[in-house]
Amino acid sequence: MAELSTVARPYAEAMFAAAREDKAGLDFWAGLMNQMAQAAANPDVRAAMSDPRLGDADRVQAFTGLLQGEVPPAVRNFIALLVENDRLLLLPEIAVQFGALKNRHEGTAQADITSAFEMTPEQVKDLLTALELKFGLKLKPRVTVDSSLIGGVRVAVGDQVLDTSVRAQLARMRDTLAA
Repeated sequence: MAELSTVARPYAEAMFAAAREDKAGLDFWAGLMNQMAQAAANPDVRAAMSDPRLGDADRVQAFTGLLQGEVPPAVRNFIALLVENDRLLLLPEIAVQFGALKNRHEGTAQADITSAFEMTPEQVKDLLTALELKFGLKLKPRVTVDSSLIGGVRVAVGDQVLDTSVRAQLARMRDTLAA
């Protein structure tokens, strides 16, 4: 997976630079990037874009036709560049990196919170307040439930993980006893 992110990074950075200069705003561009990523991740689209009978111009036309609304010229050029370099199917990874660049620019980050039980909005808010102090960032929560944690929560912000779940505590105890 590291290879995909390495190849996708310059494309994400180029789109982010273009988006920062555009008056439509970063939110518009993030939505457009996500829309392109969803289209590129569709198995039927992937198969069609890999069809050797299609020329580059046909691929660009077909792919832009899948997008909702008016496609800005910069996006059409970006799609043409991806098609020309045979990188169109990297759009899901490019969109992920674009989102990370946007979050960094805005001083925010995605917090993936996994809980053993359903959390109330108040519990999520209290947890976010504590996490924002720890990380020094405004966090956007994405909460999921995983009963295999037994109890507690597991929080991932970027490459940092805080695991206070009962399952993690039991694993640490097992490792300590086995040593």
